[in-house]
Amino acid sequence: MPDPIFFRTPRPASLAEVAQWTGARVVDETRTMLTVSGVAPLDTAGSGDLAFLDNQKYAHHLASTKALACFVHPRFVSKVPADVAALETPEPYRAYAIALAKLYQAGFHLEGAYGDKDVVSPRATIHPTVVLEPGAIVEPGAVIGARAEIGQGTVIGANAVIGHDVRIGRNGYVGANATVIHSLIGNRVILHPGVRIGQDGFGFAMGPKGHLKVPQIGRVVIQDDVEIGANTSIDRGASRDTIIGEGTKIDNLVQIGHNVVIGRHCVIVSQVGISGSTTLGDFVIVAGQAGIVGHLKIGSGSQIGAQSGVDADVAPGSRIVGSPARPFMEFAREIATLKRLARRRTGESRQEDDNGGKS
Repeated sequence: MPDPIFFRTPRPASLAEVAQWTGARVVDETRTMLTVSGVAPLDTAGSGDLAFLDNQKYAHHLASTKALACFVHPRFVSKVPADVAALETPEPYRAYAIALAKLYQAGFHLEGAYGDKDVVSPRATIHPTVVLEPGAIVEPGAVIGARAEIGQGTVIGANAVIGHDVRIGRNGYVGANATVIHSLIGNRVILHPGVRIGQDGFGFAMGPKGHLKVPQIGRVVIQDDVEIGANTSIDRGASRDTIIGEGTKIDNLVQIGHNVVIGRHCVIVSQVGISGSTTLGDFVIVAGQAGIVGHLKIGSGSQIGAQSGVDADVAPGSRIVGSPARPFMEFAREIATLKRLARRRTGESRQEDDNGGKS
């Protein structure tokens, strides 16, 4: 269950309110006035808790749960115990996320943790030309450079550095020790601790006389509702912008090179590397530790498997995996063939050993 020190105990909410927030249906309408006082997993939930079931793997916990109510897909409604209120929805996890945000909204990224008054720490270093909208929060040790603008409700964490002329929209969060330079950032953008945004891209004119540094004179543009995980690095463009499209979610420890353009609502998982000047369409998924070489086009809706090495353009809607990356079915056939060859070879070796032993 959530720690009440870090996440304040929510006010009780009726199941009718929860249903209104999420669009779920309270299967037994006589229970709409029951009140939820917390959230918990199915197997640890107590009498006032709200839970969810979204994965068949955990269905066995449903029969024994002590939760007050549970979000479930229609196919599981009949399996909900009689003493648990069923909240029917085609997307239980999404509904749970919405309810969680409503119940614990004051606990996210310090919004509301300071009360209603504006809080700008006297131990922050803020250039006199900075524009802070009312409601912006600046924690101790933060440094904000000349002419930067920070929107209402945005939190600048301890020891974060915001460079000159940076623009950050409203209701965002810049985590502790993050650095943001040469960037324009939209509304509701979350930058977790240690993020590096807008530093030089890796640009050099290589040659026998040495490697000459090429000045990087582009920016990073991050659109609304983007989230970027801890210690991820996004280089600014060389002569054009590096762009992260709205709603894109980027995990921890990702490297994005200069001039990369990432579309809307992409998902990029930990330890991915995307080389310079590559373009990703909308709703692309890149799984962990995949690497994409530069100057490629990755089509919208594509899925790139974990540890893939992508060295060619990818058509929209493709599913690729392996290194070098190729279509999933082709990769699966290759693996199956190798397994058959390995089993055959192992059998032949054993037969040779047996024959050798008899001779």
